[in-house]
Order: sequence, then C-alpha cells, then structure tokens
Amino acid sequence: MAARPLISVFSLTGDKAGETTLPEVMTAPMRPDIVQFVHTNMSKNNRQAYAVSPWAGKQVSAHSWGTGRAVARIPRVGGGGTSRSGQGAFGNMCRGGRMFAPTKTWRKWHRKINSTQRRYAVASSLAASAVPALVMARGHKIDDVPEIPLVMDNSIESAKKTSAAKDILAAVGALADVEKAADSKKIRAGKGKARNRRYVLRRGPLVVYKSNDGVEQAFRNLPGVELCCVDRLNLLQLAPGGHMGRFIIWSQSALEALNDIYGAEGKSIPEDLMANADLARIINSDEVQSVLNPAKRANKKYLRKKNPLTSIKALAKLDP
Repeated sequence: MAARPLISVFSLTGDKAGETTLPEVMTAPMRPDIVQFVHTNMSKNNRQAYAVSPWAGKQVSAHSWGTGRAVARIPRVGGGGTSRSGQGAFGNMCRGGRMFAPTKTWRKWHRKINSTQRRYAVASSLAASAVPALVMARGHKIDDVPEIPLVMDNSIESAKKTSAAKDILAAVGALADVEKAADSKKIRAGKGKARNRRYVLRRGPLVVYKSNDGVEQAFRNLPGVELCCVDRLNLLQLAPGGHMGRFIIWSQSALEALNDIYGAEGKSIPEDLMANADLARIINSDEVQSVLNPAKRANKKYLRKKNPLTSIKALAKLDP
C-alpha cells in the first residue's frame, strides 16, 4: 500500500516539475478476490448470443421402426434406393443428427454486479497501481521509471503527434513497456485468427487524462497503449485479466480529480476490516493471552476392559 503523502510531477522532458498529494483512494485495501470476481463477470457482458440452427439435424423425414425388428428404436430415414434410407436420424448419437441439448440464444449471457463490489474493485486496482512491486509482478517494464505512480504535467493532454508521444514516454523511461508490448505481437492460437482477431499482444501503459486536447490521437496508435478519461475508469483496463497492478501514466489534473470522485463528496472509499491483518501476532500477543482460559488438558484415556475368559493377559492380571 502506498503510504507517502507527496508524489512528484514530471514535465514532458522527464524533469521534476512539482509535487502533488497522493489521492486517498490509492490507500484503499487491495482485494484480489473481489477484483477477479468483478472482472470475470464484467467481461461476460460484451458477448454476442450464438446458437445452432433450430432445424439443424432435423431436416429429414424419419420415424422409428418400433420393436420386434431386432434394431434400435431410434428414428430411421424412410424410403429406399439410397444408402441413406434406413439410417438413424435426429438423435445426437446419429451421423447427421442434431447435437444434444441444442444451444439457444436465450441463454443467460449477461451478469449483474453489485455497484458496491464494482467500486471496491476499481478502488483496489487504483491502489495496486501505486505499488511498484505489483506493477512489476504484472509484467510491466518500469526499471527506468523514476516513480510509481507516474504523474505527468497537464501539458501531456495537449500532445497531438505520435512522435511527440514517443518522446514523452522515452523521457520518463516508459517506452520500454511499449516496446515490450510491440515485441509480443503474435498470431492468435485457435479459430479466432480467421475471425478478424488475428493478432494478440501484451498490454502496455494506461494513460489517464482529465480532458482530451489531443492526447487520444497522440497515444492511440502505440502498440499496447490504452487511454481512459478519469471520469470513466474501467476495471477491464485497470486490471486486465483480473490481475491488479496496471502501469498507469496520470496527468496531474486527472490524479487530482480522484479526490473529487472518491471521498466525502463522491464515492466512498473502502476501509480495511482489520487495522492489523497479522492474526497470529494478535492471538499470541500478551493482551489476548492474559485473558484467555488456560489450555485444557486432554481427558484421561481408559483402556478397554478385556474379558479374562478370552484374554490370557487379562486372566494373568486377575490370577498372578
């Protein structure tokens, strides 16, 4: 969890241009379980319905021969003079038959998600983006980045050319992450390569801005780079794959807008259920141990009574 109150603001040349306070939302508790759950359900909400044709496997005239013919009771194609006549039809075990339980378009495609959980997941993702270890664990190349979270001067929102965008990223050491994404471009495995989804590549930095004065046009053509307005933060971008720790480049106005979006005037910031999550330390502390009952000794175990008529040892004890 990021704990420092002040973070640096960098100019487009990579020099320190000022300081700003860390938004309170970036000290929210990090809950990877909630992030994973919300991401899984959100990613289901852009699917298109699909189903097999209702008539597939049923476009033939067939009826069962009934019992007594020493053949299965599956419907069979009528007629004669062709190899098709007499063959089984309709069933999912038949050649040319329909599938078992044909898919329907009225399947439950979309998932509802509690607004509270949704906001908790976004707050957790924002907090994780301020922890360098989690950003590196996600696979981002930030060895040359001077500080996490990386905050740029508001003039980044006025950049209009991709060449200028590359110079800005190179000045703050963020170009390595873009090159990592560009080098990862591969042809997709599976049938998606024939369905207008031919290439896949890793995610690079996420640029968050307050007002679009050209920043969208400048950064959108860089491989792996995504853009988002701070008023429309999206968990699918903040935690791709449900994994927290996205490398985010903020404009100063966007970072300061988080104080208005979250806090007393805006959305509530989640709080920790426990101030100290080290449960073993709490249980073993002197304060807790001093008021606990002493440990109970185990009950005395009694041996099972042996029958002296059937046990020689038991008989020897009675008559030594």
